[in-house]
Formats: sequence, C-alpha cells, structure tokens
Amino acid sequence: MREHIARLESRIKELEMPEMATSPPITLFDPHAPAYFSESSSPSSHNSPSTLSLSASASPSPFPLDMDSSPWDAQWASMTDFPALGSVADSYGSEDPPLELAQMLLDIFLPHRHQCGFEVHVGRLRESLTLPRSEQRHPVLMNSIYLWACYLSRPTSLCEHEPLYLSRALAAVSDAISNPAKVVDFIQASCLLAIYFLSNGRVFEGSYHASVAASLAIQWGLHQVGAEDCTPRNVISERSAFRLDPAKDSIEQGERILTFWQVYNLDRCWSVALQRPATLPDSKHPWTAVSTPWPQRMEEYETGELDIGHGSPTIQAFFAPQGHVQNVTGGFSSLAMRVKASALFEGASRLSSSWSPRLSSSSSFTDSFRTIEHTITRFTTTLLPLHQLAATMPDDKYHLIAIHSLAHASMICLHEHFLDDQVSREVLLRGARSIVAVAKYIGDADYDFLDPLIGYCWVSAARILITDLVQLQATWPMANTSEIRGEIGTLLYSLTKLSTRFPLLGFQASKVQKLLDANQLGQ
Repeated sequence: MREHIARLESRIKELEMPEMATSPPITLFDPHAPAYFSESSSPSSHNSPSTLSLSASASPSPFPLDMDSSPWDAQWASMTDFPALGSVADSYGSEDPPLELAQMLLDIFLPHRHQCGFEVHVGRLRESLTLPRSEQRHPVLMNSIYLWACYLSRPTSLCEHEPLYLSRALAAVSDAISNPAKVVDFIQASCLLAIYFLSNGRVFEGSYHASVAASLAIQWGLHQVGAEDCTPRNVISERSAFRLDPAKDSIEQGERILTFWQVYNLDRCWSVALQRPATLPDSKHPWTAVSTPWPQRMEEYETGELDIGHGSPTIQAFFAPQGHVQNVTGGFSSLAMRVKASALFEGASRLSSSWSPRLSSSSSFTDSFRTIEHTITRFTTTLLPLHQLAATMPDDKYHLIAIHSLAHASMICLHEHFLDDQVSREVLLRGARSIVAVAKYIGDADYDFLDPLIGYCWVSAARILITDLVQLQATWPMANTSEIRGEIGTLLYSLTKLSTRFPLLGFQASKVQKLLDANQLGQ
C-alpha cells in the first residue's frame, strides 16, 4: 500500500508540475519501524506490550518529537520542489482537481472508507467523476473524500493539501444546504468531516458536523426509509416538504439506508466518548421512531435483495425481550452487528449515567439495567469467536474487531458506577480483559484500517485494570501483578500504534500513562 501511495504521489507531482515529470518517486517513511515507539531499545522487546512505557508528557502529535531527525532531513530535502499550498490552490482555483488526480485520491481513500463508516457503491462513485457537473456527487462530499485521502497519506507530502480540500469542503456547504437533491451527499460529507475533526482532537468542530448530519438525517426522513408504504397518506402529506424523491433503484435506496446507519453509529458512539447526549431521537412517536431496515452489504443491494422493512421500530425491537417482537427480518450482516454494538454502547452508558443513590430501590432502573445487561450478553454470544477472525475477509475482520470491543465496552459502561460491588467488579474485569484479548488479535497491518472509536474502548478497559492494580498493590502480602501490568501494556501499545493515524488517541494514551504515574505504577 505504501509503495502504491508513493507511485500515486509521483504521478500527482507530474500532473501539477509537468516539467518535473522525470522526478524520482518519493520514499515513504515506515510508521511501523521499531524506533517509532517509546519502547525498550532491545530488538527482542519490540513486540512485547509489557515493555512499553510512555512519557507522561507525551505529545498528542501522531509523530513523536524526540525521534531521530536525520532521516527526515534527507527525506524532506527531496520534497522542497513540491508546489506550495498556495500555488496548488491558485492552479485549481474553484474547479475540481484534474480527473486523473481525483481518481488517484479515490484510490487512496476507498480501501479506508469503512474506517470512517462510509458505505457507498464504489462503481457509481467513480463513474460520477466523468458525468456532467449536475450529475456528479456534490463537491462537499468529493472534497471531504479528497481531504481524507490526504489525511491518510500522513506524513508524506500529500498531506500538505489537507487545508486546501478542507477549505473547499467547508466552502461547498452553503450550496449543499440549498440543494435538496444532494442532501444525502451532504449528510455523508458531514459524517466524514466530523470524524476527521474528532480524530484530530478538534472536538467542537467534530461535534458540530456530527450534529448537522444527525439533524439532516431526521429532517429528511432517513430514519424511516421504506416507511412510506406503511404510513397513511395524510401523514405523509403533512411532512412532504422534507421528503426525498423516490429512489431510482435498489442501489440508491441501499445507499440511503447505509447513510442513515453511518449517522447513527457516529452519533451513538461519539456521544459516549464526548460525554454528551445523543442527537438522534428514537422514541415511540411516529415521527421519531427509527424504522429504517438493518443495513446490508452493497452486493445485496446490487442484486436487488433489498429488505424494505415493515415500518416497525428497528432498534427498539432489538432491545425488546425475545419472543416479544414480530415482523423483524435481517440484522445479521457485519454492518448490522456494528449498529447493534453502537446501540448497546450508548444505551448502557446513558442508563448507567442516570443512576443516583435515590434510585437504588427503583424497580424501573433495575429492570432496565437487567434488560440491557441481558441484551449485551445475548449479543456477544452471537459474535464470531476471536480465534476465527483470521479466516474472515479483511473488511469483516475490522468490523468484528470494533464490534467485539464495543460489546465489552458496553458492559463496562453499564457497571462502571458500581465498582465497589463485588459482582460488578468481576464483570468489569472480565470486560476489560476481553477487550485486551481482542487487541491481541490485531496485527500491525490492521491498525491502518481500524475505527478510531476503538481507542475509547481501550481507554475504558485500561481504567478498570489500573484501578484493580492499585487495589492489588494495597494488599499484604502483595499479589503478583505481572499479568495485569502486561494487560495494561497491551492497551498502551495499541493506543500508541493507532495514534500514529489518529492524534486524538495519542492524547488518550498520555492520559492513561499519567494515571499510571500518579499511582506510581510506571516501574
């Protein structure tokens, strides 16, 4: 992949500076080199999580500031002829990038689209580049894709173009708002922009774009795709001002379904990570109940195997006790399982955060607690066992890593406020160690394709393990803590590896290290 990016960058330089078409390809820096992490200098310790030690003052930058600069001096010296951002912007003006460059940026982005929750028909997306301007995907979406392509290319020279495509994406928002025919493009772009900002630690901007995506999805009825056939005509007419035109075919309908669940995953998971209420409603009111069918693979939409749904609540049916739900179909694709994990994650966090001592005798709270706990347990038993991950397709593997992690993090969220209770403490430790077990199945090459939200799962597990370590060290005679130290080291190692892609996680890793240091556990 890195060699492929190098060839693409070389061609990009040719497109931007034809007179330099004979320039040699740029050598890419290997982010997986042993010197990239603050580990023991011993080669034998490179893959040992227990030897990992992060400085409490670690920079949230994805590239450590104390690394040897000599290789960088030579590498960046060879890039001094790369056109400055201003000259590139001037050469493009307000127009789209050249077709060949746009196709190359797509080639960089598309293998990572699932990482941002973006599900699309790849063939139609590529084809839109060659269509008349009015039939192309909206510039707000395309520039968001180009932005991600540059972002994914860090630390190569292509990332210098991030500000250009970010400014173009934001500038295209005003036109997208006034163009109802491109509302799906706008919602998809808002999701991409939200995750871009959030993963870079720009929380306020990320939250804003996530809220925009959620509000538009509700306003334009994406939460009830397929419900038209089950809704009285007088109800539809009352809300027709904000209804999309009927989909042209099952592929377009499928993209609408996938777009809604992209918004749902973003809203539910990041609301927990940011400790704020979710934006998307899902009540029993006919205007807000989520009834969009479970997401399916794009291949199924291509062949017309579209589950049109029955107009009945989707998420509410998932939480209902078994045997109490009828007319429920589908929901077994990896995409649907990811949605269910998101629902559990947010539902467990919301219920747990609502607890107070005065609710200790509340039967309503206890019933809700047991319902979610049972749903999480039931859900985890349906997941593919970890030892079978290697036999799955790469995209399914990345989904399953996130699904397993979110399911166990959901149990942690549910019980975290009851750490003093022995039963809850055992549940919390079991959940934290399950997350560690998932992390151990992640290969070095997998980190380039993981959802950044998984870092929050690692942090929540690390907090539980550190708390338990403190208690173990307070006992006499002191228990053997080598195993739990190794588990914490595994999580720190994973956070650091993923932070090379997402700077926000570098900050989270430093917080975990500071917590260790505060408890004098760094030795």
